[in-house]
Amino acid sequence: MKTLIRPAVTLFILLSLITGLVYPLLVMSIGQVLFPQQAAGSLIEQDGKLVGSRLIGQHFTDPKYFWGRPSATGPYPYNAAASGGSNLGPLNPALKAAVESRVAALRAADPGNTQPVPVELVTASGSGLDPHISPVAAAYQVTRVARTRGLPLETVRDAVAQQTEARQWGMLGEARVNVLELNRTLDRLAANK
Repeated sequence: MKTLIRPAVTLFILLSLITGLVYPLLVMSIGQVLFPQQAAGSLIEQDGKLVGSRLIGQHFTDPKYFWGRPSATGPYPYNAAASGGSNLGPLNPALKAAVESRVAALRAADPGNTQPVPVELVTASGSGLDPHISPVAAAYQVTRVARTRGLPLETVRDAVAQQTEARQWGMLGEARVNVLELNRTLDRLAANK
């Protein structure tokens, strides 16, 4: 029995050091050298003040801002420490009620908008932290944002086009708009008005 325990304990300690210490430090070091901005959280500062991250969504509710996907995290939206989906299945009545409530809020914020509500504006992403919406979801909100800010529709549409990111390497994912960056662009436009 002793002949089996000693190699097992030695192997356990060796693998624990490799997978628990050496490998994570190596991956972290490579990330910081090759991708320093992303490894630091892609933080965005404005006037010396931290305003958010390009990688984590923000909770915008003011009608003058574009709204992102709903967040399923708790105890507050876009809580990176509680990343995850709602785990509500498509037949769950709670999911149906949440979606109906979100559709009603979008309709109330822009009563004249008769376009179909993009599904991503009423359903959370798998992580609950998604900072992007599709160009279609942004286009759905253009009229409300332009009217609330007192900006011409074309100015807001141009801001959306300017902040639209193409598919990564032309083939991965879909075109997307970072909601925080778009709202910052509109704030700058309003300040220069």
